[in-house]
Amino acid sequence: MTPIEDVITLLSLSLTSMTPLLLASTGEILTEKSGVVNIGLEGIMILTALTSAIVTNYTGNPYLALLVSSAVGLAIGMLMGYLSSYLHSNQIVVGTGINMLALGIATLTLYRLWGEYGGSPSVGKLADLQLPIGNAILTLKPISVVAIGLAIASWFLLEKTTWGLRIRACGENPHSAEAMGVNVYRTRLLLTGIGGAYTGIAGSFLVVNWVGFFSREMTSGRGFVALANVSFSNWHPLTAILGAFLFGFFEAFATWVSLKVQQVILPEYLTFLRTSGQSLFKAFPYLATLVTVVVIMKKVKMPRALGKPYIKE
Repeated sequence: MTPIEDVITLLSLSLTSMTPLLLASTGEILTEKSGVVNIGLEGIMILTALTSAIVTNYTGNPYLALLVSSAVGLAIGMLMGYLSSYLHSNQIVVGTGINMLALGIATLTLYRLWGEYGGSPSVGKLADLQLPIGNAILTLKPISVVAIGLAIASWFLLEKTTWGLRIRACGENPHSAEAMGVNVYRTRLLLTGIGGAYTGIAGSFLVVNWVGFFSREMTSGRGFVALANVSFSNWHPLTAILGAFLFGFFEAFATWVSLKVQQVILPEYLTFLRTSGQSLFKAFPYLATLVTVVVIMKKVKMPRALGKPYIKE
């Protein structure tokens, strides 16, 4: 493989890996800009990925699976929004509950439907886009394009529209927003639902546009990495594209290096280094994310009312 082909391969893998992170973090930026923090992204991704596997398995239609999964994400997000806004529930506890419940539902559903605890059968996937670049081919997932488009649209909504100003007011000073005639409860409910829908698309992507089946471990903590990307981007959707791409690149690079290591001929007594190296490479993107967030967190400015229940005076 030529150096150009290696670069194109890394770019393809990076764009694929960044997609679920970008979708989930963009949705969470919208949610947190309204004043609600939803740490249940991991659980939403698990449940919507499972939904996609079920719908695609029984209908053979990945587009329908994508639509149903986004609706499931919307419903879970609105439940989170209702509990945190109207009932003033602790947002961290509710989000944690969603994550724990999702794992239990996934395990039970897998066993009841397919008699397996690990994963579902293979299902149909959306076709990839093949873009020739010189002698190499850039493989692009359709939902990757959608993810970038949604991030740009979300930035425009937040920064360039009156509705975006109202959303940001709910996250900065909800009492002032209410005085301006904004229904803070309804706004937070709606934005948490939209954030859930974005995350639902992210979960569906894992099944219908990437792996082609569902397993309980397939999210691999991406919901929590998406939360870290929100802080990294300083709650800015365009910067979230960069943050998601960086993680995607780290993950793609780890995968690429791991494949190269497998091709190296080692003496029998050193073959354990191959296994150890692969484990280290898999941890690399998460370590890089952790270091980045630790450095960046000192400089971020979160919405002032984030995570604080709003109670009318």
